[in-house]
Amino acid sequence: MSEVIAAVRAEFIKVRAIRATFLALLLFVPLSIAIGALGGWSAKSAIESDNGMLRDDFTAQQAGLDGILYGQLALIVFGVLVVSSEYSSGMMRVSLLAVPRRGRLYAAKLTVTAAAALLVAIPVTVVGYLATQAALGPHGASISDDGVPGALAGAVLYLTLMSLFAAGVAAAARSAVLPLAIMLPMVLAGSQILSVIGATKELARYFPDRAGTQMLTVDADHAVRGCVVLLVWTAAALALGYVRHRRWDA
Repeated sequence: MSEVIAAVRAEFIKVRAIRATFLALLLFVPLSIAIGALGGWSAKSAIESDNGMLRDDFTAQQAGLDGILYGQLALIVFGVLVVSSEYSSGMMRVSLLAVPRRGRLYAAKLTVTAAAALLVAIPVTVVGYLATQAALGPHGASISDDGVPGALAGAVLYLTLMSLFAAGVAAAARSAVLPLAIMLPMVLAGSQILSVIGATKELARYFPDRAGTQMLTVDADHAVRGCVVLLVWTAAALALGYVRHRRWDA
């Protein structure tokens, strides 16, 4: 047990020591809150000016969770870099000398990824929601409204799973370039575009990010299904990453 704790502690130290990885984690905080507040202010202006720019399905409750959908990009980068930085720099050899059991090293990296994502996701999700409601002013909603606490909890779980999914993909690719080149465009716009095209609409529902967003949708009908789909994607990515990590020739 002491060896496991030592491995996890070492991975936490690496996160703080590697500037790009730590910066990606920190960037999630202002990005999520600022975009949430900006979205609330923009919605308030649209409502009060009656300019028709507000989307038809707008609700103040759901708007409070929009910021983290953009902030998650930083957590995806964080998840990728936690794993890939040591492959690209060659430091994986040093890590394997310190922790020869590859499964233990991989588990330590995933533990740190999940713990770090969880630690920032909980406060940022709540603060981002409140910031959006404050920006909405009299048009805002309460954090205790029906469906909101469940959506906030789902958002935290979603962000944690997406970070782990990114880490698994990075371990499978053994680099940052390919995972980021695929995942960032997919989450930012790709799967959303596919979800409105007739030929791919049904398929897009089972993409990890599209399915997972049901978890942070207020009063969603398919939140459980979305969670299951994202869990399957995450488990598959982590399993493939583990196989590739075990076979890496140090």
